[in-house]
Amino acid sequence: MHQNLSSKLVCIVVYTLFLFSVSCNNAKNNESGNAVSSDPKIAALKLPADFHADHLYSPGIHDQGSWVAMTFDDKGRMIASDQYGNLYRLTIPPIGSDTTQNKIKVDSIVLQLTDTSKWARRIGYAHGLLYAFNSLYVMVNDEGDTAHSKPSGLYRLQDTNGDDQYDKITLLKRLEGDGEHGPHSIVLAPDGKSLYIIAGNFTKIPKMDNYTAPPVWQIDNLFPLIRDPNGHDNSVNTHGGWIAQIDSMGANFNLISAGFRNPFDLAFNESGDMFTFDSDMEWDFGTPWYRPIRICHVPSGGEFGWRPGTDKWSPSFPDNLPQLLNIGQGSPTSVFSGINSHFPEKYRRSIFAFDWSFGIVYAIHPQAEGAGYKASAEEFVSGSPLPLTDGMIGPDGALYFLTGGRRLESDLYRVYYQDNKQDTEKLSTPDLTEIQKLRRKLETYHTSPKPGAVDFAWPYLKNDDRFIRYAARIAIEHQPVNEWKEKAVNEKDPVTLIQASIALAREGGKDERENVLKALCAIDFSKLNEPQQLDLLRAIELVLYRFGLPAVVVKSQVIAYLDAQYPSKSNMLNRSLSKELIFLDAPDAVEKTMALMANAKDDVDEQKSFTQSSDLIMRNPQYGMDIAGMLSDVPPQQQTYYAVALSEAKNGWTPELREKYFQWFYKAFGYKGGHSFIGFIDLARKNALKNVPKDKFAYFNTISGDSIVTRAHMGLAANAVQPKGPGKDWEVDTAMALLKDGLNNRNFAQGKAMFAACLCSTCHTMRGEGGTIGPDLTQLGTRFSYKDMLVAIVDPSKSISDQFAAKVFYLKDGSSVIGRLMNEDADKYYISQNPFAPQSLREIAKKDVLRTRLSEISVMLPGLINRLNAEELKDLLAYLKAGGNPQDSIFSAKK
Repeated sequence: MHQNLSSKLVCIVVYTLFLFSVSCNNAKNNESGNAVSSDPKIAALKLPADFHADHLYSPGIHDQGSWVAMTFDDKGRMIASDQYGNLYRLTIPPIGSDTTQNKIKVDSIVLQLTDTSKWARRIGYAHGLLYAFNSLYVMVNDEGDTAHSKPSGLYRLQDTNGDDQYDKITLLKRLEGDGEHGPHSIVLAPDGKSLYIIAGNFTKIPKMDNYTAPPVWQIDNLFPLIRDPNGHDNSVNTHGGWIAQIDSMGANFNLISAGFRNPFDLAFNESGDMFTFDSDMEWDFGTPWYRPIRICHVPSGGEFGWRPGTDKWSPSFPDNLPQLLNIGQGSPTSVFSGINSHFPEKYRRSIFAFDWSFGIVYAIHPQAEGAGYKASAEEFVSGSPLPLTDGMIGPDGALYFLTGGRRLESDLYRVYYQDNKQDTEKLSTPDLTEIQKLRRKLETYHTSPKPGAVDFAWPYLKNDDRFIRYAARIAIEHQPVNEWKEKAVNEKDPVTLIQASIALAREGGKDERENVLKALCAIDFSKLNEPQQLDLLRAIELVLYRFGLPAVVVKSQVIAYLDAQYPSKSNMLNRSLSKELIFLDAPDAVEKTMALMANAKDDVDEQKSFTQSSDLIMRNPQYGMDIAGMLSDVPPQQQTYYAVALSEAKNGWTPELREKYFQWFYKAFGYKGGHSFIGFIDLARKNALKNVPKDKFAYFNTISGDSIVTRAHMGLAANAVQPKGPGKDWEVDTAMALLKDGLNNRNFAQGKAMFAACLCSTCHTMRGEGGTIGPDLTQLGTRFSYKDMLVAIVDPSKSISDQFAAKVFYLKDGSSVIGRLMNEDADKYYISQNPFAPQSLREIAKKDVLRTRLSEISVMLPGLINRLNAEELKDLLAYLKAGGNPQDSIFSAKK
């Protein structure tokens, strides 16, 4: 939507004031003890009062890649890893000394192996590093050419002869998965006796020795499953991202938690409780299944409900745990505790969490609440661009962090408080409350079966604290089901019955279906509070999903029970009731749901997060105005939920209801959601069209917007402006020479026209317009420098995001096939080979495939800017840097 001139001026004035306030804050910090830095990278950082920063090193200057992981060894040296290359060891000057780059000693780590037949002498490609037990643990993240790297997994490097060189390498655990959602970090346990590892949702859970988190995961959602229409998570493991514990020798592998999207790191607070920072699926923005990036407290056996496409679990589901704190949008990377820092106590008790996308280090302040926690947050360090990859507290008590990733320019920084000589007495550990002790006692039963476990845990299934109920149920699930299934069915307390039924649905068999459903439907719904009602509906859903439809008599009883509660006054209750009644083919489900859909209003605080849109506007008008524009026409989430739920309803339709239903889709195609919103809505529409009479298909197909879907937001026009030229074979260096004096007074209209003429808009979205087969470029300027942009344009194969990479399928007949993997099932791969028709899929039988790997060739063609002359190229770069914002100061007001 277009803003009026006055509102645009307000945004510009606000941002100017914001920049002024930041510069004043930095000046104040400098006056508090440090000389004003001449390094522009330090000057661009926003720091808390009395904190100072050093820019220590730039790997790219020395052709050492883009660093994404770090640790410190027992001699105080840093070890870092290039995302696509070697390990490096650094000796860093102490605080207050000369930190110019030539004062930092950096060596590439080369394995001194006597037997080189099995392993190459170099190791790297690490997303996680940890020095512990006189060893360097390396989490290799690569399934490519093993001639230059080890395959993904956890490795242990040792120096067995004391010559300060690693001469022994041991693969502790092979992990199947790689890339940005592959295996990530390694963290030492609070007691120093074991290790924890964390992996994203493209990493399969290997066979474990123990399962603290029961391995019974299924999608467990009656809501229609529509996988991501752009193919991102269509081959994702049902269990999502996960956390496991392992001993120093690689034995006793124990699954601790699962159900994340893509958490990169984890940390423990002073009480020994675990926290992580999970990512969102930004393409889901504006849908009812979108989940912001979020801080999670991770107790024993925790499940967090990440599932493919539309079927992500609601945080209200009792069989998963809620977020501790929603942050907003971004790309989570490093997480670590401030316990060992030389910072004020407030920060020593904090968990630090990095956001790569928007260059923010958050300080999270957890506070015990019941058996769990509540938390607040603050922005600790920020910059733009500042693509944060990894960080930790060094042996000197300072905070060290890296920027880079995806082959971006990489830097090493150090942040410290005052003169870094603060009193650092050991932090006192808060005494555990009785309810915290109870949770930990229940967690001792999250292992193999133990005598007395059922009797001990059973009373706590009805505890008022959600984390206690959860811990008690997991304890029950670890015991043989025959010991407690009759107890569950015969339970008279309604809350206990609900939780026991959830356990029985997860661990039991179909023979319990009718008895459990009858017992649940005997509960007086009106005497439960809303969270208990949601738990009851979830128990019914799990029984139906796991065990299927019951016999006719019981099915009728369940329909009557649910129908009596529908509609409810609560959006969340109505979501559960609508999908269950539609699944059961209840006679009145369509009519009731359509009536709700007509007047549905969204809950204002459903996705409330720490970072609000107003905060983003002041931080960065380019991103903030884009979000503000999206929020000005955001899809109605409750209506969207009902529309998708109804897409599988076969009966109960009248001609009038069908007319209204399909007309809703036409309007919905005009909403501004995330990258996949239009695709999700279109697939729901197509599913619904399967249920209309054949002679009415063409009519409903037309009124539901088929004609506008095919041209949706491609951003192309028949009379598009073409480059005047003359062009040239642009290289990065020659293009960068155009920018020596910066970019000012550029032509917005010409920049936008060149964006289309170079076919950028065919594949990429800018401010809600364009194609969807490549990354959204609206926030490009906040993340990437001009050089980064030019490298990506001139040599697009140099760095390829996992989300958009093609795969090479090597077939048994000796041939190979290249395409983007859009979906897979037990028998076939479904790949897209035409970037301009991504929904046209080719099928490959899995039995014919020998192996696969990510293609090193980008689907984006090089040379797309070679028709442009110098001025046209500068306008295009300005357009990209401004994120398509015509009010950006880079453009001339007259153009």
